[in-house]
Amino acid sequence: MTDSDEETGDDAAGAESDHGGGDDHGGHDPHREEFGEDPVGHTRATAGMTVSELVDGYGDAGIGAAAVNEAGDVLAEMFENDDCTVFLSLAGAMVPAGMRRIVADLIRDGYVDAVVTTGANLTHDAIEAIGGKHHHGRTHDPEKTPREHDEGLRDEGVDRIYNVYLPQEHFADFEGHLREEVFPALEADPDAEGTDAVSIADLTRELGRANAAVNERDDVPEGPGVAAAAYECDVPIYCPAVQDSVLGLQAWMYAQTADFTLDALDDMTELTDLAFEADDAGCLLVGGGVPKNFTLQTMLVTPRAYDYAVQITMDPEATGGLSGASLEEARSWGKLEKDARNASVYGDATVMLPMLVAAARERVE
Repeated sequence: MTDSDEETGDDAAGAESDHGGGDDHGGHDPHREEFGEDPVGHTRATAGMTVSELVDGYGDAGIGAAAVNEAGDVLAEMFENDDCTVFLSLAGAMVPAGMRRIVADLIRDGYVDAVVTTGANLTHDAIEAIGGKHHHGRTHDPEKTPREHDEGLRDEGVDRIYNVYLPQEHFADFEGHLREEVFPALEADPDAEGTDAVSIADLTRELGRANAAVNERDDVPEGPGVAAAAYECDVPIYCPAVQDSVLGLQAWMYAQTADFTLDALDDMTELTDLAFEADDAGCLLVGGGVPKNFTLQTMLVTPRAYDYAVQITMDPEATGGLSGASLEEARSWGKLEKDARNASVYGDATVMLPMLVAAARERVE
């Protein structure tokens, strides 16, 4: 080797040493302010492992797996904290998709103190409680155009929710259930002075009572569901956009000929009191929309904010829409405490919710 070759070799070795690359196999360089030595591990997936073990293993990985692991940690801590009041926000078609039992079990087992959901979820929950069923379907027929497929379903009297089918006659059964079992109990007393408006929470409470009663009376194989569990466990259900559903539509139609009206603002006092009196507060946000914001905005009129928050969404933050808004953004509004533990998981809630709930419950129980 020539003198110049030796010099080049020494320079290269010196450069490597100066940047810390040859020191302790990649030791910390003080010039790297953001970087800390924390190697990515490799998740195991083996026969017989539990969901909690899998989610724990995600903590060794990166990208979405790391977010799922963090969300599992936050949710478990939220559930384990006996002083934490837990709000569950449930948007989307979670009941038609088969998530009904997971939510009902969370309520019955004492993990949830209040539910904020859509009228659609309550409608489909009641349909199953009184004996109706959702069915596996398909998004398209390969022998037809998408339009022809859905036109055919309409001709057959079948409603489609992505790959789930629901016969339309179940809505007629639901209407009868409301008119016979639910609405009459909420009508104003004809002997009373004036007309007392009914809160939406009163409506959902009565719906849960009726669902449980009919489910038991008719010996329905499927369980009585979410609203019934909430009624039996004295957990309030708030439905801030009840008008945007068959439940709300039927309530409006019934009110045309009966002494019955809903007060859309009455629930806010009860919900705000629940948040105001909480020692600690946490929220599990499944999907976005009105339930998400109604749950988060409650903290704007209290002297506190959420201590824990877990969000499951498929919507990107960059659109500026509420459903994709990050929990960090919510912190800027004062909806989360500055030191709150929070995590967001981006994925299908029908996949992520069971995984997170199973992992959290396993750790707590």
